[in-house]
Amino acid sequence: MENKNKLLGPVLIGIAAVVIGIGVFYYFAESRKLPEGLIAANGRIEGDRIVAAAKYPGRVSKMFAKEGDTVKAGAVVAQLEDESFQAKVEQARQAFHGADAQLKAAQANLDIAQREVPMGVSVADASVSQAQAMWAKASAVEVQAKLDAARNKDLFERGVIERHRYEQADLAWQVAQSDVKAAQEAINRAKQGSAQAGLGNDKIKAKQQEVDALRAQRDRAAAAVTEAESVLSDLVIKSPGTGVVLTRLREPGEVVMPGGSLVEIVDLDHLYLKVYVPESKIGQLRLGLPVRIYTDAQPDQFYEATVSYISSRSEFTPKEVQTTDERVKLVYAVKLVITKNPDRKLTPGIPADAVIRWKENIAWQKPRWN
Repeated sequence: MENKNKLLGPVLIGIAAVVIGIGVFYYFAESRKLPEGLIAANGRIEGDRIVAAAKYPGRVSKMFAKEGDTVKAGAVVAQLEDESFQAKVEQARQAFHGADAQLKAAQANLDIAQREVPMGVSVADASVSQAQAMWAKASAVEVQAKLDAARNKDLFERGVIERHRYEQADLAWQVAQSDVKAAQEAINRAKQGSAQAGLGNDKIKAKQQEVDALRAQRDRAAAAVTEAESVLSDLVIKSPGTGVVLTRLREPGEVVMPGGSLVEIVDLDHLYLKVYVPESKIGQLRLGLPVRIYTDAQPDQFYEATVSYISSRSEFTPKEVQTTDERVKLVYAVKLVITKNPDRKLTPGIPADAVIRWKENIAWQKPRWN
């Protein structure tokens, strides 16, 4: 009996220890769980990365940005060698100046012709009118002279007047006939002059066509200058956005191909945390929910964020993500946009924990992992 009592004591003590241990385990396990209404998740800080790349191939002449530098949109971060392109730009400019000079000369000739031709046409038309007036006058005189000659001839034949008076009248008629012929010839010459003056309009058209052709040539030369200057400008590599240089990918002397990256930049004012939420809890999330993000480097400080993206497809738990329940195999990717990054202490790659609140009346708590 005494032996049984001796054995029973250690057994009871062992059972009591097990019971206490189980109680302590469940106490701490329950104390580490977040209340319903909060979801804990973890991941790494990320940012939308932008790349300053070369549009044309070339050798890097200078690098102006280094890792950690803050650059603004449009800031020069690199320069490619441009000696040959500068020569092409100068050549294109000289061709433009030559074409422009030819155009100006042709335009001046056209302006002169446009002033002279109408004046010549007016003078020719006036000459025709004057010649026609002279012909009309000569014709009237000839008709009268003809009548006078006929009347004097009749008087001479009847012996009323002397012969010389008849001869004078007849001679006057012959002169009047000659004047009519001369006036007609003057009309013909004036019409020829008018027709010739009218050809000036054809000359104007020809000169206008020449001006149009030279203008098109000048425009092509101007386009060549613009293209050459654009290529030259593209050899100066500029930052496509504002942010911090994460990686300097090239050094002076290296050759880059079209589209080759030189600098990788991230905007520290627009960061996000990508986490994975178990399938059992994804139904509790919705866009716009408030979030608090914590980092190991700043355990007593949190960063506000909001749920901005919830994947519609589940996936197997990524290896790099630690989950609270190893039995959970399917998770959903969730993007948490960080509202502010004071002093830009957060940078891509930093591991962080997040607490997502899906019930408004639940008090915030720091993340706990069961």
